[in-house]
Amino acid sequence: MKRAAFAVIGHPNKGKSSIVSTLARNDEILISPQSGTTVEANRVRIETENAGYELIDTPGFQRPTQVLKWLKQRANSADQRAAAVAEFVSDSNCQENFPDEVQLLKPVIDGAAILYVVDGSRPYGAEYESEMEILRWTGRPSMALINPIEGNDYVDEWSSALAQYFKTVRVFNPMLAEFAAQIELLTTFAHLNPEWSNNIENLTADLKRARQTQRQRAAIILARLLQDLCDFRASQKVLDQAQAETIQPILVETYQNWMKATERKAIEKLFALYQHFHTPLEIDQLELPPDLFDCEQWYAWGLNKKQLVAAAAVAGMAAGAAADLVVAGSSFMLGAIGGGILGGGTAWFGADKLLEIKLKGLPLGGYEASYGPISNRNFPYVIIGRFLFLYQQISRRNHAVRDTLTVNPKALQLQIDQLESSQKKAIHQVCEKLSKQKVVEDLDKTLAPLFSE
Repeated sequence: MKRAAFAVIGHPNKGKSSIVSTLARNDEILISPQSGTTVEANRVRIETENAGYELIDTPGFQRPTQVLKWLKQRANSADQRAAAVAEFVSDSNCQENFPDEVQLLKPVIDGAAILYVVDGSRPYGAEYESEMEILRWTGRPSMALINPIEGNDYVDEWSSALAQYFKTVRVFNPMLAEFAAQIELLTTFAHLNPEWSNNIENLTADLKRARQTQRQRAAIILARLLQDLCDFRASQKVLDQAQAETIQPILVETYQNWMKATERKAIEKLFALYQHFHTPLEIDQLELPPDLFDCEQWYAWGLNKKQLVAAAAVAGMAAGAAADLVVAGSSFMLGAIGGGILGGGTAWFGADKLLEIKLKGLPLGGYEASYGPISNRNFPYVIIGRFLFLYQQISRRNHAVRDTLTVNPKALQLQIDQLESSQKKAIHQVCEKLSKQKVVEDLDKTLAPLFSE
């Protein structure tokens, strides 16, 4: 199979590097609002299990009118045009006087197809025609991409003009294009050169499989995080109850630091899974609730009181009573289960004091003071809600996007409500087990339906 190569070409500051970064899933590509950020052609290789291709990020055109004039002086007919462009690239004087144009045209002469990028939020101008005419002279397969950087105001007039120079014209926003749109664009690439069809077909199939694998691994990361955070307790050997009370602040700090660090590591793994290594998404910048143990935030990230009661009913936790759960308007009319849960304490709905120091005797003498684990039934939902929100942002975040990720809590229940009844019940049952520090087999498989596209 012959591998494809595409030179991304255009006027300065039209989003060429952003397109390369998004399609390559590479946040190492330098992107800047300043013109002239790319000063030489940079090759980016994209490798998958069974295929691969190259994107070549090129400098922008600087003096296309003068370059076209130079070319016309050396080609008297259409059959001489490609040779004139090759001569231009190899000419030492041109390399000195037109370095940007030489850099951007060299990969095309070497066999790359052309992706010509324009800004659909800016009006079309006749000055672009010299650029497009030069590219037409190369004789290479080509298509045009309209990048609506700040809006779609001029997309139609660009489409009309570009159609006179390129057989294929597409609108593609590298900041917003979802995975399906990226796959569609790659599929279009195959039409530029029939020799690349099999390679592109294998490439898109590989990317779809990789996407599924990422979802599965994200569920595994969350499953391990849940089990770890719900089980953990900090402990220390002591001589008596008085000593246990003395070291309580140390145990509390140890416990909370471990819990926060463990969540942080899981988020870092999630970033790495989706290849967000250099985009400024440092965990400290994430606007998560300031305290993992802030109960007031738990209803934002987990379930509210009514949803917790509903979860109990769905999971079949009525403790021997026949639980009738009826929805009347927006109110829950609770039967046997209602009095026990609604009147029940911190384990259900949270309180200022989540857990306390515990002291137990050791077989060989002395005592062990321990702090944790959290038995609040909302806690597993809180962990799931926080992680899932980050997953949704990171998995859909294009690598050309470089601003800081802002996190706003969303109701986890809305996601759970979209599941099938059996899936909802399974989620609620595992959360009940986790809140009681029980091991859950195949937890990642139960959580998997929450990780849909």
